[in-house]
Parts: sequence; C-alpha cells; structure tokens
Amino acid sequence: MDASLKCNNPVTPARIGIAVQRYDSSIAVEPPYLTAVVSAGGHPVLLPLADTLAQARSYAAALDGLVVPGGPAVTDGLIGELPEDLDPPQPRRTASDRLYLQAFLEAGKPILGICYGMQLLNAVLGGTIYADVQRQLEGARAHSPKRGAEQHPIEIAPESHLARLLGRTTWTVNTRHLQALATIGRGLRVSARAPDGVIEAIESPDGRLLGVQFHPERMGSEGLPLFRHLVSLAGKFASGNAERF
Repeated sequence: MDASLKCNNPVTPARIGIAVQRYDSSIAVEPPYLTAVVSAGGHPVLLPLADTLAQARSYAAALDGLVVPGGPAVTDGLIGELPEDLDPPQPRRTASDRLYLQAFLEAGKPILGICYGMQLLNAVLGGTIYADVQRQLEGARAHSPKRGAEQHPIEIAPESHLARLLGRTTWTVNTRHLQALATIGRGLRVSARAPDGVIEAIESPDGRLLGVQFHPERMGSEGLPLFRHLVSLAGKFASGNAERF
C-alpha cells in the first residue's frame, strides 16, 4: 500500500463507563457487561462509587457513554411496598448511580440502562416504578425466576430505535425482575412491552437514551446490537465529532 494512503490517526475506541454492581473491599461488575462492550468495539471503564456530582461530572467529561447494569431494588419514584423476595436496596450504590446518570444526561452522552438501570434512569427523569408489578398491574404475570418465569416474548414498537437496531418487532427475552415501570419519565417513550402490558423497553426520541428491562448482556450475539448502538453513538464523542443532543 502507498504510504501516503495509510491512516496516521487510528480510531479511538469509545470509552464506556460501567457503574459498579457490588462493592466491599473492592468494586466489581459481572463479566458479561464487560464482554458485551468489548465485543461491540468499545473500551469498558469500571466506575468508582461517586460521592459528589462534581466527581461524576469529571468522569462524564472523560468518558463517552454509560452503562448502568442490573442491581438491587429501586426506591426512587416508588409506588407501593417492596416485596420480601426482592434484593434489598443498596442506598450507597443507588446514590452513586443517580449522580452518574445526572452527569451523563447533562453532558448529552449516550446511556444504556439495564433492568435496575432502566428503572433508575426512568425515575431520575421523573417516572415512577411499581414495587411489585405482578401484584400491582392488573393482568401482569410473573417476570422473575424467583416466581417461576425464565423468558417471554415482547412486542417492539415498529417505528422505534429498538426495532431498527434489531430488525424485528417481536423478540423473546430473558426476565429477571419483580419491579417495573409505572409511568414514563420526561423525554422518554415506550419502545417495547410484554404481552401482559409490562413495559420492557424505553428510549429517547433521538436514540441517545435506551433502557431495557431484560438482560441483553446475557443473550450473546442477539443482544449485541444494543451495545453496538451505544458504542456507535459514544464513538462520536471519542472522535470529537459529536454535537450536543
């Protein structure tokens, strides 16, 4: 190849912050989240617990996108009482995640919220959360292995970003939750529901914000388009070509 045609500016991988799931003497996140980001072409960065908004903003400035993974009970925007078979709240983690969500929202950078992460994103934007959707939403079925559920189909809005990413309007997904969205937060819209009416995905009209109630990181190649979407949008910040949404 002619040396004049060689690229002297290699593409910088999008740096994707991943909020912690567990913390004691160290911080940790389940490996499938890291694998999914890497497989999508991104560079995962494990985020420390944030104590202040200034700290969260410093990471939002340095990184290009955010994943808030599955986690404990959500108490923000809560309707009803938490069931006994739900993992208890982790106030320290939730406070940190709330700060990171606010910082990345302010920065206009893409966010993928998964299960707990979708619920908290919705709550931060003013939405509400069922404490126990099976008992609070008429017609709702079990959505957790704790109650005998493993997977179910979802119906995806045809004009949604999710439908475009997946190239389909129906999908069978895993299910591992007891809580669910009740009302939708500011600037969000429903992009998928289960047959019983439970909200399974939300998004912003520009596609920058995406939340799913299931776990795409555990769905192999089928779930990878969601991470590719995040990394693609984040890549615009990595390359310096992004415009603020």
